[in-house]
Amino acid sequence: MTDGSDNALVAYFSMEIGLDPNMPTYAGGLGVLAGDTIRSAADLEIPMVAVTLLHRRGYFYQRLDEQGWQHEEPVAWPINDFCKPVEQRVTVDIENRTVHVGARQFRIRGESGTEVPVYLLDTDLPENQPWDRTLTDLLYGGDDYYRLCQEMVLGYGGYRLLRALGYNHIRRFHMNEGHAALLVLALLEEKLTSRALEASIPADLIDAVRDQCVFTTHTPVPAGHDQFSPDLAYRVLGDRRCAWLRACGHDQSLNMTQLALRGSRFVNGVAMKHGEVSHSLFPGYPIHSITNGVHAVTWAAPSFQALYDRHLPDWRHDQLSLRYAISIPAQEIWDAHMVAKRVLVDYVNRELNVGFDRDVLTIGFARRAAAYKRGTLIFHDVERLAKIAAKYGSLQIVFGGKAHPRDQDGKNMIHRIHKLRDALRGKVTVAYLTNHDMTLAKLVCTGVDVWLNTPLPPMEASGTSGMKAAVNGVPSLSVLDGWWIEGHVEDVTGWSIGDRIEACLEPGGDMDACHASALYDKLEQKVIPCFYKDREHFIEIMRQAIALNGGFFNTQRMMAQYLHNAYRLVGEYVRRG
Repeated sequence: MTDGSDNALVAYFSMEIGLDPNMPTYAGGLGVLAGDTIRSAADLEIPMVAVTLLHRRGYFYQRLDEQGWQHEEPVAWPINDFCKPVEQRVTVDIENRTVHVGARQFRIRGESGTEVPVYLLDTDLPENQPWDRTLTDLLYGGDDYYRLCQEMVLGYGGYRLLRALGYNHIRRFHMNEGHAALLVLALLEEKLTSRALEASIPADLIDAVRDQCVFTTHTPVPAGHDQFSPDLAYRVLGDRRCAWLRACGHDQSLNMTQLALRGSRFVNGVAMKHGEVSHSLFPGYPIHSITNGVHAVTWAAPSFQALYDRHLPDWRHDQLSLRYAISIPAQEIWDAHMVAKRVLVDYVNRELNVGFDRDVLTIGFARRAAAYKRGTLIFHDVERLAKIAAKYGSLQIVFGGKAHPRDQDGKNMIHRIHKLRDALRGKVTVAYLTNHDMTLAKLVCTGVDVWLNTPLPPMEASGTSGMKAAVNGVPSLSVLDGWWIEGHVEDVTGWSIGDRIEACLEPGGDMDACHASALYDKLEQKVIPCFYKDREHFIEIMRQAIALNGGFFNTQRMMAQYLHNAYRLVGEYVRRG
């Protein structure tokens, strides 16, 4: 794919994108998924261009003190080592002042050699006022005013930059979450300008914009849907744009999810269950489902990459071929796993000096530290957990994850894990790895024996960490929510926590107690005995996790669904390809 281009048919907008482990341009699953999406677009030679913000100071660098309290520091990273500046500049009107927007370019190269350009918007330009120069500094930093200004830069600035760069034939604009929803207004504004119209918006223009837009919503958690007060919307957007918002159905606060819903012809959730939940949250909108995936080549440990190269020679180009892992000899799968496990155990011991043992059943829980993910659920009854380890087999647990700087509940959870770690010393070994990023995520996902996931249903939109684990033969032990409802086959791809969720929802029911009891039962009755006493069956579960879960829950399958169902550009894509 060339730089300007007439080749690009899809523009992908995301507030965060995990492009490289050493570029702090992502916070968690949303950004990592965006990076995997673009990697698979490059693999499949989909004519795409992507837009995000530069985040000069990143999300944050996490430090944990002795008690497990999180402290945040800005991230210093060598921008020039990763992306090159582009000459084009555009402007965005924010609060009746002009903000200049430049960009850096990063290129993702696919297995076929096709490249997808990613433009990282940057306002740190000498033409801007001092405060405006900081607009692209922090990911999810600052207050609502800072956030809305950032989203103006992403939606308006990103669209105008693409036009300035010569991307004049884009057929679909894909908004990855509601942060980019002001793109809808930018598209409307261009069409209104061409007709010399002001506040009135003919229905055919709204329909034309809607026909160009695709929207993926990622969370049923209220905090994940940006909303801004009418006063703040008027302050930042101005009277004319707010009049357009009213024409699009916004009478009160500016709800970015609602704007994206109203401005898109295709809307999807990120798992079948999430599509249903989203439809109940936003009745009246047809919301489809395209279940997330992971880029298998990116997330497979080196030992598993070598294994697949030997037995599945097409897997790098065709990740669906992982389904043929069912024919890989069991001993080779175990050997590849033990190589990855040794790397993790050695890292944990080197960093934390906790005495992890390569022969002990190792459980992993490493993801964003948010209360609804219930990272402390496995410690609900520490006495029972200690008895399980003493009676049925030794356990060691590795944690990782950052809490949002303003999420005190998430910070409290990290602190509590550290307290419980100390309480279980000598009974169950617990480690918490700091500064969780893509590199650490891969280390943990590939090196543990079992992946633990305990979200409060139905709060897990999809979850991709368990998919990364599955690519490496690591089975999940998970609450039936998100993707696991689709990927779970009991005793085949892993194990469920709480087979009858509705039992926990009866009057007076305690969801945490119900799930904790189910978790302990599965450890006692299935997971630990299988690992220590029936290794042959355990390895077969690992093999099925690769074949059934790794072979389906990948971004190549996901992007094929977007191409056919959301973008609907298959004929034109084939002609240009």
